[in-house]
Amino acid sequence: MMMIHATCVSIDGHGVLLRGPSGSGKSDLALRLIDAGAHLVGDDYCRYHTESGWAGDVLIASPRPELAGVLEVRGLGLIRVGHVQDVPVRLLFDLCPGQIPERMPVPETVELSGVAVPRLFLDPFHASAAAKVRLAVRVITGDVVLLS
Repeated sequence: MMMIHATCVSIDGHGVLLRGPSGSGKSDLALRLIDAGAHLVGDDYCRYHTESGWAGDVLIASPRPELAGVLEVRGLGLIRVGHVQDVPVRLLFDLCPGQIPERMPVPETVELSGVAVPRLFLDPFHASAAAKVRLAVRVITGDVVLLS
């Protein structure tokens, strides 16, 4: 099992990793996504493994049993929320608070347990951050087409 310092949420069954150091906005952004209909997989750390499928290897995220359904909300503390297990990871956001991401980024991936996962950069505290995450999932799944 591999550990990544990231919060994972599921949007329409697609795992999204929100990666960054402590205080970078992982749980805050996850809370906004959950409030809009996403489901928590795990806050801060999940367990990951690969599964082989018809389209190749897939990275699967699962909550750590001792923290399943627990989300840290600054100013409130630890709260219990609904959660899901065994979600295929489709996207990773590296959180960069206070930085302006590129307007037209070149597509890139990061390799996690031998699986190439698309990576984007995001300031999690921008008002549109949660909407951008949801839109990026729609792009990855082909529901929305990027113009080149």
